Amino acid sequence: MRAQLHDVTDPFEVFGVPRRYDVDLAEIGRVHRELSRALHPDRFAGAGASERRRSLERATEVNHAFRVLEDPVRRAEAMFELAGVPVGEASEPKASPAFLMEVLEEREAVGEARAARDVRTLERIEHETRARARAVQAALGAGFSRGGDLASLLPLLGQLRFYLRMLEELEAVKAEWEDA
Repeated sequence: MRAQLHDVTDPFEVFGVPRRYDVDLAEIGRVHRELSRALHPDRFAGAGASERRRSLERATEVNHAFRVLEDPVRRAEAMFELAGVPVGEASEPKASPAFLMEVLEEREAVGEARAARDVRTLERIEHETRARARAVQAALGAGFSRGGDLASLLPLLGQLRFYLRMLEELEAVKAEWEDA
């Protein structure tokens, strides 16, 4: 029986890769392309209704698994859930005061750089935020590899969410400047 994740098959199992945070995204992409070709509806045009339906279900499963594995937050959430550790705002611990202060300072700096159209500051913040996101991903990878009390890794998930949202916000500011 396959492990379930929100009523969907274990994404690691779908791609035949070990359940690790540090997945080979190039390999995942390659397997996704192969599976997508093999499950394409055109290949099942002459098949019976049940076979067409099954190929469509399988293609949907593959696409969902790919979206989970390619996204560092969703991948971590999947690993937590598959290990029986609930995720989400209600389940995760509150962020530390030090991290909340860092968030406040970063948001303030972005706001000031945006208002001043200060490209250098924005690029510095983006560079630092990318480095922090990579460090958190490395810590998650190491923590998942060690095993043990995975719930202790949950604060890292919250931090990763923040850093990735911050990077999206920085991209939006740059796009806004390009459009102006």
